[in-house]
Amino acid sequence: MPLYRDFSDDNATILIWKYDENEELDIDELLEPENAEKVRDYHPKKLLEVLMVRKLLKGLKPHSKILYKEREPFLSPNDAEISITHSFPFASIAISKKKIGIDIEKFNPKILRVIDKFTYENERGFIPEDKADTFYTIIWSVKESMYKIHHSKYWSLKKNYEVKPFELKHLHKISCRVYGDQFSDEFKARVEFFDDYCFTIVEE
Repeated sequence: MPLYRDFSDDNATILIWKYDENEELDIDELLEPENAEKVRDYHPKKLLEVLMVRKLLKGLKPHSKILYKEREPFLSPNDAEISITHSFPFASIAISKKKIGIDIEKFNPKILRVIDKFTYENERGFIPEDKADTFYTIIWSVKESMYKIHHSKYWSLKKNYEVKPFELKHLHKISCRVYGDQFSDEFKARVEFFDDYCFTIVEE
């Protein structure tokens, strides 16, 4: 499983790996017994993604497990924050001192069919028509990364998550927030491109 990208910073180790069919991914060796039932009906590619994440973890924290509480992954022992994401053939893990959310998305024009599900019309004025699929993929991915910090507490990517206007030449400090009736939690998102993918990082 060759290392594909390293986006680590002072607070977090953030690694992306690419699947190699010659790499052995032994489910009995890598998967936590606690998650055996969870993956029982997974599609083979999705199972590979799960095992790739575990392989990454073994290289970073060989004595740790990824467990889940209400679908939220956490490390056991709980000595660091974690976020995971995958889109075959890629898988990524972030291990941080602070809460962190990462997300990987493949650029696809089909996203234009669902923009009403995660943005309001008044959020779209800055988006150029000829790059709309790129901008909406970034917005979706940034919101997914923020969701991984707040998880199910604020469930609507449309109602509770906002990405402020940005330009493609300035992707390392995109202003964004999670908000409700009585609070607004502000973040700076970092966006990276590789191949046909968008990778976003939001750190607390």
